[in-house]
Parts: sequence; C-alpha cells; structure tokens
Amino acid sequence: MNDPVAAGPPEEELVERYRATMGRLAGGVTVVSLRSGSLDLAMTATAVASVSLRPPMVLFCVYTDARLREALDEVDHWAISIVDASAAVAAERLAMPGRPAFGQLIGVPHHRGPHTGAALIDAAQGWVECRTAWIRTAGDHDVVVGEVLAATLGRTGTGALVHHLGRIRPLE
Repeated sequence: MNDPVAAGPPEEELVERYRATMGRLAGGVTVVSLRSGSLDLAMTATAVASVSLRPPMVLFCVYTDARLREALDEVDHWAISIVDASAAVAAERLAMPGRPAFGQLIGVPHHRGPHTGAALIDAAQGWVECRTAWIRTAGDHDVVVGEVLAATLGRTGTGALVHHLGRIRPLE
C-alpha cells in the first residue's frame, strides 16, 4: 500500500516548495572572487558560513557548472567580500547566470587582496582571503571550505545587503 505522506510530493513540486521555503531565510550577501591568470572571476554568494575559529575556516557554496567553480580546480586562493548596501547593483549583476567571463568587474571599484591577488570589492564591510582546504559535491552545488589567510575590517555604518524572497535588499 502506498503511503502518500511517507512518499512526499513529486520531486519537482518538492524542489519548488523547498526553494520557496528557503527563500524566506534571509542571508547575508557576499561576493566571492578569484584571479585565474589575468582573468577576474566573481560571483554573488549567500550560502557562506564561518566554519571554525581555530583554525579560522569559512565555506561557500557554488553551482557545480559555474565558471568560478571550474577555476577552483586550477586556483586555490580566493576571497570573500562582505558587501555593504551600496554594492547592490554589483551584487545583482554578479548573481546573473550566463554573464560574460571577461570584464565581470568593470565599473565595480575593487582592489587586490595582498594574500590572494583576488579582487576585493571596495564597497564592503570586510574581506576574508582564503586558501582552499577541500571541496565536496552536495547535489547541484559544491561546498568549498577555505583556510582563512587574512580577515580585514572594512567601513562601517554603510548598511548591509540581505537576500530574502528571491531579491537582494538593503538592510540599513
């Protein structure tokens, strides 16, 4: 006998319900970046978490087919910019799938991380520079854990960005 409660909804229905449910969880907005040869790659990430204080470690999740993920097979240094409210336009642009690989940071003020060479977004409340410790596949994303090489405080009083209900919103 089939138990409809135990079986759950069809997979696509579950995926849509899960997406809608998790969209209600407000998440901080960051930009993950790396330098691969002469190319800057960057993406908006909301699935970012502190893993450990001793030693300092952080993680982010990236779609398995993303260019930045592919570059992580060749490059083991990257950075996270904890962007502020003034970076909303850049965060929206860097969240768009299918954007060109070249010139991703044109018009986005940034500077180079001294430990990674990665682009650090100027409009940020802080930056974390990392070296990859490990990468594991989890469904259609990969979890990237990094050892923190440097953590730098940025400006304050500039508000933050959160991702909520499918949109990036300022938090003043």
